[in-house]
Amino acid sequence: MREITEASNKRSSNIKYILDDLVAGFLFYELWIRLGWKDVLYRYQRSLLGPLWITISMGVLIGALGILYASLFKINLQTYLPFLTVGFVIWQTVSGILLDGCNSFISAEGIIKQIKLPLSTHIYRLLWKNLLTLGHNSIVVVIVMLYFEVSVGLHTLFLFFGILLLIINGLWCALLLGLLCARYRDLNPTVSSLIQLSFFVTPIIWDPSLLPDRKFILLYNPFYHFIESIRAPILGIEVNLETWLILISITLVGWCITIPIAAKMHRKLVYWL
Repeated sequence: MREITEASNKRSSNIKYILDDLVAGFLFYELWIRLGWKDVLYRYQRSLLGPLWITISMGVLIGALGILYASLFKINLQTYLPFLTVGFVIWQTVSGILLDGCNSFISAEGIIKQIKLPLSTHIYRLLWKNLLTLGHNSIVVVIVMLYFEVSVGLHTLFLFFGILLLIINGLWCALLLGLLCARYRDLNPTVSSLIQLSFFVTPIIWDPSLLPDRKFILLYNPFYHFIESIRAPILGIEVNLETWLILISITLVGWCITIPIAAKMHRKLVYWL
């Protein structure tokens, strides 16, 4: 009985440690904001346009894909290109968070071994980096919306709720993947392959109306719901209540799974790096 009580107290202590770590990491906002911004600048150092190369390359790629697939699918470019642009920009953010999450602790090995910081600091850093990239890429969205005269209204404000859910879920996903990939290095290429596969089964370059009899592909695809929660408000479409309920459920279940795993694994992280 005593051993059971001690084990329970130990689990509670570890869970409290993770929750405190998340709060403490957030309070180091000056640090992870600077580091995240530095990560974006470092990728394009000594270039003339700097991070704007992200926006330019994204715009060229979306324009080429839009013209190509609009002709292949026989879809009006005026409706298809905004759909593709918003979906592609959001997908880059989603995939960026997941891929960076796999390396969140591995890439910060030097800092973790030399400086005592909350582990979540490295997660907030990568989230901020990807949000900065999203901000740059959003310039393409604004240009396309203005060119095709996509109307906005009060319903457009729901996109901020979608972005909030994306950040909250990105936090637990990056934390969980960071710990698992540090322990099991084979997971990194596996996750990368799964993300590439998910791109093709998620309605980014193809419209969901093309599969009216196979809606289960959308219903059981979490990537679709995250993208749709942001894309639909931007395009003036109402988000289904089902999508919001699924996203909230994913958020709750994800955190309920991540916190106990993180509480068990965090103490051994430094030995895996």
